[in-house]
Amino acid sequence: MDIQIVGRNVEATDILKNYISKKVEKLKRYFDRILKAQVILSTQRGRYFVEVTLNANGVMIRGEEAAADFRTATDAVMDKIERQLKRFKGKLVKKYRMRVPEQPAVSIDDLKQDITPSEKIEEEEPKIVKVKKISFKPMSPEEAVLQMELVGHDFFVFTNDKTEEVNVVYKRKDGNYGLIEPGE
Repeated sequence: MDIQIVGRNVEATDILKNYISKKVEKLKRYFDRILKAQVILSTQRGRYFVEVTLNANGVMIRGEEAAADFRTATDAVMDKIERQLKRFKGKLVKKYRMRVPEQPAVSIDDLKQDITPSEKIEEEEPKIVKVKKISFKPMSPEEAVLQMELVGHDFFVFTNDKTEEVNVVYKRKDGNYGLIEPGE
């Protein structure tokens, strides 16, 4: 496993790097297909943040925790990652299957027409504050939902393995999932 430990505005000591490396290596007992681990250390307003991102054969698992020191934050984020790995492995063993309800796609123009002039508010120029590059791995919508849960996001963009088109799965307010497919 390739382990990369990076400090943002923080010097990662050798003792801390060894401590984190041992903790990350122990994750192999939960899931042996972890190819790469990236650990980012940072501080902000007296709090110590540890962010861990694992690439487990194409599956991204991420966790972030903050504490009064790096060791406590590392222990907390490793506990979180362990729970995610156990849950992921359990779902794989049970051949996790889930049906994603099919719904007609709604265009943004349709949504804009539903807003009355009194509801329109002055908008600031939106700013892009973060850019993330991802590689699209062909997968089923069910697998995309699992990936979305593991990353902890409300939506997930992926390439559908059957249609070979870019799709989006998202978590609805009622707890179910939605699928957005390109249409005509």
